[in-house]
Amino acid sequence: MSASVTPIPATGMPPVVDHPRLTVIGTGYLGATHAVSMAVLGYEVLGVDVDPAKVEALVAGRVPFHEPGLPEQLAEALASGRLRFTSSLREAAEFGDVHFVCVGTPQQRGSHAADLAYVDSAFRELASHIDRRALVVGKSTVPVGTAERLAALVAEVAPAGAEVEVAWNPEFLREGYAVQDTLHPDRLVFGVRSAWAEAQLRAAFRPILDEGTPLVVADLPTAELVKVAANSFLATKISFINAMAEVCEAAGADVSVLASALSHDTRIGGRFLKPGLGFGGGCLPKDIRAFSARAQELGVGQAVRFLDEVDAINLRRRQRTVDLVTEMAGGSVAGKRIAALGAAFKPNSDDIRDAPALDVARMLDEAGAVVTVYDPEAMANAARSYPTLRYAESLTAAVIDADVVVLLTEWEQFRTVDPHDLGALVHHRRIVDGRHALDADAYRAAGWELRALGRPTASGTVEIAVDDQDRLQATA
Repeated sequence: MSASVTPIPATGMPPVVDHPRLTVIGTGYLGATHAVSMAVLGYEVLGVDVDPAKVEALVAGRVPFHEPGLPEQLAEALASGRLRFTSSLREAAEFGDVHFVCVGTPQQRGSHAADLAYVDSAFRELASHIDRRALVVGKSTVPVGTAERLAALVAEVAPAGAEVEVAWNPEFLREGYAVQDTLHPDRLVFGVRSAWAEAQLRAAFRPILDEGTPLVVADLPTAELVKVAANSFLATKISFINAMAEVCEAAGADVSVLASALSHDTRIGGRFLKPGLGFGGGCLPKDIRAFSARAQELGVGQAVRFLDEVDAINLRRRQRTVDLVTEMAGGSVAGKRIAALGAAFKPNSDDIRDAPALDVARMLDEAGAVVTVYDPEAMANAARSYPTLRYAESLTAAVIDADVVVLLTEWEQFRTVDPHDLGALVHHRRIVDGRHALDADAYRAAGWELRALGRPTASGTVEIAVDDQDRLQATA
């Protein structure tokens, strides 16, 4: 079925495709989620990846990473006939009216700057096959100024020349909530250079806009900055409360009570104000480092110099967690059995990129501890990246005869385990709550010695006000 086209002669604007056919270049975490979700919304979508194994898995209905709800959405999209996958950028250029580029921008080796090789290659190769009017939309997180450069590149290499426009549509997905955040985002941002590009993007997101989703229309540089600015703010808020944890430890105060008091201030709120082991993953750490590097290139490095300390505070939490485990083990972990609960950087994910949990497990292992790791979803990824660590097949197997248990990722399974049942399995009832996720009162009543970052030794349970959308989802 061919897409309908609406000309708008009154303004002289080129025709807009009312129901555009979409391509998604790159089927990693962002790309696969976007392709599946847009097909579920009713669009014809072609997903593209240079990795045949990814294409094969998705065609067979297998999601190559853990994301709650996405396998079911993939099955629905494939069954509808609206979603296909290919390795051919030529096929994509022939098929699509709007092309979303969702490839990775990892941190460069030996530098904090973003590696744009995948983005540059995707734009160049795709554009070289586009011979009619189309919109190429970047969704990858890139340094400000990248979109303008890519727009010039596309105009140069595309057979259709200036009829191929570039826009930017940053993503704001939270791992573990990606389907919800794609289908029902809290805002959309369109970075465009023409009224036609805006109108074509509106057509590509019509079902979402029809829900009343706020839309911000911006120029290309502003759209690029929105994502890195948002991530920098979130990272700063997380590191702020963890900096307060450092002060609380020195002063004998309780950071959880402090955070609870701050969370009731409507100017501050409780979101991302939970103290603990800190942030990780494939976005926040690399994005704040790349933002700082780009600011230096622009000659305004001093404006974001605070991000260096944000990063440093975050990394210090890992060593402090190791210190707490060592204190609990009697001053040395050498030869002690440590149960490390968690490997993923956050619950409801199997993503171990820059995972604080595995960094702590690695440091304990290097200090001579006998570390056993268990995670409900991230075991295979962890074992590939950290092959020297020991891994258990279950929570029970991980904690058997442990001298110290350390909670590193706040999976619901770990949060809700009965402290009496857990106590029957360990050698010593000692636990370090690296995520402020456990009921301290219940553990102490069950005979456990419990420690947490930024909290006095005998501190009780404290609930911090949070937004409902940030509450953990139970996983099957």
